[in-house]
Amino acid sequence: MKRFFDDTCKYWEYAKRAAISELKSEVASSRLSWLWWILDPLLFMLVYSFVSIIVFDKSEKYLAAFIFIGLSSWDFFSKTIKQSVKLVSGNSAVVSKVYLPKYILIYIQMLINGFKMMISYGLVVGMMILYWVPISYRIIYVIPLFAVLIVVTFGISTIMLHCGVFVEDLFNVINAFLRLVFYLSGIFYSIANRIDGVLEIILLKCNPIAMIMDGLRNCMIYKKNPDFVMIGIWGIIGLTLSAIGVRLIYKNENNYVKVI
Repeated sequence: MKRFFDDTCKYWEYAKRAAISELKSEVASSRLSWLWWILDPLLFMLVYSFVSIIVFDKSEKYLAAFIFIGLSSWDFFSKTIKQSVKLVSGNSAVVSKVYLPKYILIYIQMLINGFKMMISYGLVVGMMILYWVPISYRIIYVIPLFAVLIVVTFGISTIMLHCGVFVEDLFNVINAFLRLVFYLSGIFYSIANRIDGVLEIILLKCNPIAMIMDGLRNCMIYKKNPDFVMIGIWGIIGLTLSAIGVRLIYKNENNYVKVI
């Protein structure tokens, strides 16, 4: 554990600068530059709002903010996990020449995706103002919810990074699995309001991203408390997955270069 914290402190500046550099390179050749970071989630929100209202004839209260909270959280979660599978092979020029704790590569992606998520949540705040959404003290509960989102995402990503080195088809499997989870996570519908019984428990309690999205919506736009018990449980699970993943990386990182 001490080695993990020491390495994090040692390489944090590198992760931050690498993330900033990659963000700049993304929009370097674009005429709209950084505006794409706003337009991209905004266009997705419009598409899913159309799907929810016109195609499925469903409408939640404060629908645009409702969908944006779901999409913003989902993008951070899913993109980081998918990217982690090929991080080592995709950065072979770096990892084969310079020692770098491989989970630092996950930090870089989390910083990039986290920055974009914060832009999206800035748009959520704008929508809340537009809709005159009443704000309560419960909005402070976004802090533990974001913390759990980060820890769970990091924990799963470390394990995916390790397994991705040795299993070539893992990216395709994870991509297909995340597509299924996307539709089961209540991105554009409320699981709690539309599904009851055992299925609700499975979809809402056993799916961390669904639980987090539901909690964020409750405390941001519906003035309700999130499920503190599940926040605690998934926080512990996330820390456990992180410990397992980091241990796997430290134990096997010398073999990664040989495989790639």
